[in-house]
Amino acid sequence: MPQPLFILCPPRSYSSIVCAMLGQHPQCYGLPELNLFLGDTLGDIWYGTMFMRSFGKHGLLRTLAQLHDGEQTEDSVIRAQAWIEARLGWPIAKVLAHIQECVGDRILIDKSPSTLFRQEAVARVLLNYPEANLLHLTRHPRGTSESVIALREGHEGLKTLNRVLDDNDRSDPERMWRLSHELVLTMTAGLPLGNYMRLKGEWLMSNLSVYLPQICDWLDIRSDAAAIDAMMHPETSPYACPGPANAPRGNDPNFLENPRLDTARLAKLREPTLDGELSWKPGAHFDPRTVHLAKRLGYA
Repeated sequence: MPQPLFILCPPRSYSSIVCAMLGQHPQCYGLPELNLFLGDTLGDIWYGTMFMRSFGKHGLLRTLAQLHDGEQTEDSVIRAQAWIEARLGWPIAKVLAHIQECVGDRILIDKSPSTLFRQEAVARVLLNYPEANLLHLTRHPRGTSESVIALREGHEGLKTLNRVLDDNDRSDPERMWRLSHELVLTMTAGLPLGNYMRLKGEWLMSNLSVYLPQICDWLDIRSDAAAIDAMMHPETSPYACPGPANAPRGNDPNFLENPRLDTARLAKLREPTLDGELSWKPGAHFDPRTVHLAKRLGYA
């Protein structure tokens, strides 16, 4: 079986649309957010955090419903829930192996931002999949942070989660951006050449005809016109829409509401600047540590 591809980045870094695009390649299978690396066993993750007790579990439920029953309905999600409850002792690698068996020899693609919630989650990725391909997707800290704030303001469920996070200062989008990328750089240092690619999301999304073939070459999969054309239609993924009432999420809510590529808009995508006041924190500017890291990642 092929090695999976894990997309590593904080939320609001284009990962939903990128995962769906790559997942439409005939040799790949894009997953919703499984959040498997928050624990060592299925039981650990299923009851381990408030995030998983809420919408964090929707991606795995939708995946199992789709793969077991060929559809995502309230009934198939209930059966997926029962399947999970009967296997809480399974190691997470066994769960992903089951999903791999269901999709055959296609490359599994996961983009769960929760993988960067804690260092031990990234360590589980590297321990269980030392040969996996890792795509480190970046976005300018200003664009990422403004997008995080806008998403929270637009969705009531995220407002509730944000109020909880406010209690321990974990909700600052700039801090989240910095810690996530520091973690990726630390944990991937020394990986074999060829297993790791770092790519600016702004470059990828504004030059799809250039970068999609390069990613195909890196993954050693087809890069012909038919394969690239399939990747230009992320909306055809079975997970590119809200799920049934008992598992409606599993991905970025904005992507679920509008999964189509707007190539004309994306072609005009430009990187913002590190200079100037932060729109979400009047009177403040980027922390010097953020500026240093952003410049290291190629931003100005």
